[in-house]
Amino acid sequence: MSSGRIYRLIKSVNLPRMSAVKPKFRYRKKFENQQLPNILDQQFFTEQPNRKWTSDMTFIRTITVNVYLDIIIDAFSRKIISWKISPRMTSQFIVELISNALRKRKTSSNLILHTDRGSQYTSHAVRQFLYPNQINHSFSKIGYPWDNAITESFFKYTKKEEYNRRKFHDISEVRKAAFNYIEGFYNTRRPHSANKFMSPNQKELEFYTQ
Repeated sequence: MSSGRIYRLIKSVNLPRMSAVKPKFRYRKKFENQQLPNILDQQFFTEQPNRKWTSDMTFIRTITVNVYLDIIIDAFSRKIISWKISPRMTSQFIVELISNALRKRKTSSNLILHTDRGSQYTSHAVRQFLYPNQINHSFSKIGYPWDNAITESFFKYTKKEEYNRRKFHDISEVRKAAFNYIEGFYNTRRPHSANKFMSPNQKELEFYTQ
């Protein structure tokens, strides 16, 4: 039987047409939200250090190779507690970034690490590292950059004040600029309204000397 005759028979008995469009499964977004919860939920305020950390990465161009700068910020003081630069963004790179932060800071089981849903952050290697260290992983909702507003704000100003003002030849120049900006200016001297216009280091010093 030809396809034309089949079509005429279907039409004669008013059967509905078969759709060729692949159905969309509406449960997918709900499933992702359940598996990657937004624990932080834009509640950045905390009364002490090492309760809420935020992390993200940004792309920096150089003449010879393009690189990534990844950071972890303590929401209490806005201090950059760990940062790394690499030409490749891998899950192991993220593990090393977090491991570096843990070596420097005294943490508890209540610690939240908030990131986006990038493949490096959601990788099995990162999950395996966070679980035994009792770190609760929180994720921004898709398309909501303000869920990670603290880190987004840092990248906005560091590019304006440092990286967009000159050209870099290679990764070593970017790494040197990052050290000078983060350790020599941002953590030590840059005031924040959230810190009552103290620098991140001043905010933490005030807390630990009370």
